[in-house]
Amino acid sequence: MRSVCVLAIVLVLLALLGPWLAPFDPTQINIPNRLSPPSAEWLLGTDALGRDILSRLLHGARWSLGLAFVISVIGLCIGTLGGLLAAQGGKLADWVVMRTTDTFLAFPDLVAAVVIAGVLGAGTSSLIFALTVTGWMRYARVARGIGLSLQTRGYVVQARLAGLSPLAIARWHYLPSLLPSLTVVWTGMFARAILGISALGFLGFGVQPPMPEWGTMLLDARIHMRSTPLQMIWPGLAVVFCVLAINLAGDALRDALAEQENTQ
Repeated sequence: MRSVCVLAIVLVLLALLGPWLAPFDPTQINIPNRLSPPSAEWLLGTDALGRDILSRLLHGARWSLGLAFVISVIGLCIGTLGGLLAAQGGKLADWVVMRTTDTFLAFPDLVAAVVIAGVLGAGTSSLIFALTVTGWMRYARVARGIGLSLQTRGYVVQARLAGLSPLAIARWHYLPSLLPSLTVVWTGMFARAILGISALGFLGFGVQPPMPEWGTMLLDARIHMRSTPLQMIWPGLAVVFCVLAINLAGDALRDALAEQENTQ
């Protein structure tokens, strides 16, 4: 768990302090130094407009990681509420919520997000909406499954007989049991959100230029992929590293929670 905590701290610091660690302005155009290779001045080289790639990567971390955090948290809240509604709201509410999740899950996440973003138009708000709409269902299914399993527990039955409202029961009895499992799901959805943001950015539906974001950096570098492949390699490695690190953290968290349950 120590490595997980260290990793989480590193990613948070990267998103928060990246702009202050950047050696140059990420939007400053410097045509005489365009497509420069890595050097003592330009540690990762420059892009087609002479902008420092390292500075753009550090600034892009705030967009890629920050937006992924916002999207995954919104999806967590919506999905948890939907799952609890399905578990506590009776057969009609359960049927409506589950059929809605089935409908969304019938379409590939990225394809649905591209369609939604294409209809709404390119931009950050459209990106957040598209990825949130296509990502809340997994939280809802987990919350519903655990909620249904808790309905027959003695303390839940006693709380219901004592006259507690469904909201109070959900607050004091359901959420503490849901949080560990939903946290593990959230780590996976956080990583998926990073991939979704980068994919939409590469397709031109994400954060718009000149703001640096890893997906848009890949989009800008594709023209020079053969002559200067490092332009695409650096943001690609940033996406791969963050997604891999978050998934490993999620696996470690899942194993730690499972070990804790076995010892109780």
